[in-house]
Amino acid sequence: MEVRRLSRSEAEAAFDELARLRIVVFRDFPYLYEGDLDYERDYLSTFLKSPGAVVIGAIDGSKLVGAATASPLADHFDEFGKPFIERGLDPASYFYFSESVLEKEYRGQGVGVRFFEEREKAAREQGFPSCVFSSVVRPEGHPMLPAGYQPLDAFWTKRGYSKIDGLVSEFSWKDIGEAEETAKPMQFWARTF
Repeated sequence: MEVRRLSRSEAEAAFDELARLRIVVFRDFPYLYEGDLDYERDYLSTFLKSPGAVVIGAIDGSKLVGAATASPLADHFDEFGKPFIERGLDPASYFYFSESVLEKEYRGQGVGVRFFEEREKAAREQGFPSCVFSSVVRPEGHPMLPAGYQPLDAFWTKRGYSKIDGLVSEFSWKDIGEAEETAKPMQFWARTF
């Protein structure tokens, strides 16, 4: 399997595959995302308007089996930059890791580490001193919590990331089986080089 940065034209050509991956992977806990192909296409086209946006692909043969994205935080959705501004932090100082999605059968083979390495490399190339990402926070005892679920906190900590105490955003999407979107808290994690 090859893990590498996709060119802009490769990322645009893979829109539907990227959208499918996001819908499939984010359907699982903790995101529980209902998913909508049109929304995903719109999201991805908005994301790629940033000149600093990168898409890292995991490719098995000719099939895209995973992807990780990142862009300058100042170019991302306002919901993600707002808590930084409210805290007196400049969003222009941060490179934001959007998603990391990988089909289940390819997990545990080092691809997640490669996704972080490639996005960190892109951040350094663009002169960013810090990388951030956010993860959804679900309440303890959530009714859809699967048995044996392990959050990724230990993986992120091993990569040098830590929670930014009190820095939480909200982002809305429709959970599985819900008729309307609801806001979910998103905890920020950061690493400074």
